[in-house]
Amino acid sequence: MSTQEENIALVRQGYEAFSRGDMETVLSLYDDDIEWIQPGESEVSGTYRGKAELAGLLTRMGEKMTSITPLRFLGDDDTVVVISQATVGGETSQDVEVFTLRDGKAVRAQTFGDTAMMERHFGRKAVAAS
Repeated sequence: MSTQEENIALVRQGYEAFSRGDMETVLSLYDDDIEWIQPGESEVSGTYRGKAELAGLLTRMGEKMTSITPLRFLGDDDTVVVISQATVGGETSQDVEVFTLRDGKAVRAQTFGDTAMMERHFGRKAVAAS
């Protein structure tokens, strides 16, 4: 199996574990210094660093009954792109997640999806008064 195929299998395993609620397996697939970028201005938007911060994000997302259904996995060396459907609070959107892997662990993830939907279900970050 090529490195690209191994990387796709690892990311696929993460989606399967997340759908089962198996956070231990999910977190085992990430590097200790994982960087996860969640776009937008929702309460869950931001850059998360390390497994503890990522676990907090995934727990918060799970509270809103979030499901992520992967539709297609595309690999290019150390990058895996997943085209998916995200469901939050009964509303579904099309998303893309881009993972960078190194030595059998995900070291970076960036999501691209419906940020307005995330704001509707998680709330919008408060803007500091000037």
